[in-house]
Amino acid sequence: MNLRPDPFSGLSAFLAVAEAGGFTAAAARLDVSPAAVSQAVKALEERLGTPLFIRTTRRVGLSEAGAALLARVNPAAAEIIAAVEQAAATDEPSGLLRLTVPRMAVPLVVEPVIPALRRAHPRIAIEIAVEDATVDLPWRGFDAGIRIGEYIEQDMVAVRLTRDIAWSVVASPAYLGARGTPETPQELTAHEAIRYRFPRSGALYRWEFERDGRAFSVDPPGSLIVNDGALLVSWARAGLGLAYVADIAVEAELRDGQLVPVLEPFLPTTPGLFLYFPRRAQTQPKLRAFIDLARQVLRPGR
Repeated sequence: MNLRPDPFSGLSAFLAVAEAGGFTAAAARLDVSPAAVSQAVKALEERLGTPLFIRTTRRVGLSEAGAALLARVNPAAAEIIAAVEQAAATDEPSGLLRLTVPRMAVPLVVEPVIPALRRAHPRIAIEIAVEDATVDLPWRGFDAGIRIGEYIEQDMVAVRLTRDIAWSVVASPAYLGARGTPETPQELTAHEAIRYRFPRSGALYRWEFERDGRAFSVDPPGSLIVNDGALLVSWARAGLGLAYVADIAVEAELRDGQLVPVLEPFLPTTPGLFLYFPRRAQTQPKLRAFIDLARQVLRPGR
């Protein structure tokens, strides 16, 4: 009697290598040797009759077949993990909670909430990936993410974490003393802007304004470009130019006078930071524990 091969054999190694971008990093994540990961992937490739990775001396990338397999398997794997965790759930939430968060959310949400979560639920392991780019949660194996409300896809469940964001154009007192204070967005052409480049699309952010209820954008001149919000604020504090930022990201600097807001009559308000996740994930005890703690720690209106 011929036994059917285990269809799951090698898939955990394949997913780990695809996510980690290499066999050594995948082995560390799975707590096995790199040789074991390599052998598991090789056996899977032989069973499927096609290479899943393109290996060079410098990097490991998905082949066309590997990318197609990942697109199908990763969401299913997330479903299986969630089902197992739910089936094994006790009164105490447990398991690995993987979150993707923008840098802005680190001091506003991660730093105050995670210590409280660890104290209340020590059986929950936590992995935080700090990245400003929009992330496909199931494809990357995350349970949930944090993003500004307007950038969250409508098919996701969204839970508010902060108040709405009032956008601000800010500069240091030294910069304004040397270059003057712009009174209208059109006057930005005579100033130096610190520009933000979106990590995924590579596009430069156009500064958004409102006048008489109508929205418009300005592409200000600037010879400094960055894709990191913390560095953007740091350069503004150093007097290198004007920066377009969320007010909740520079509350301390505004309060201490390190940064000064300008063009306030022209700036819009948008939804704040939200936790978002697929609808099927909302029953996970570990995720519910994070939501409950976040609501307690942050409180409405923070």
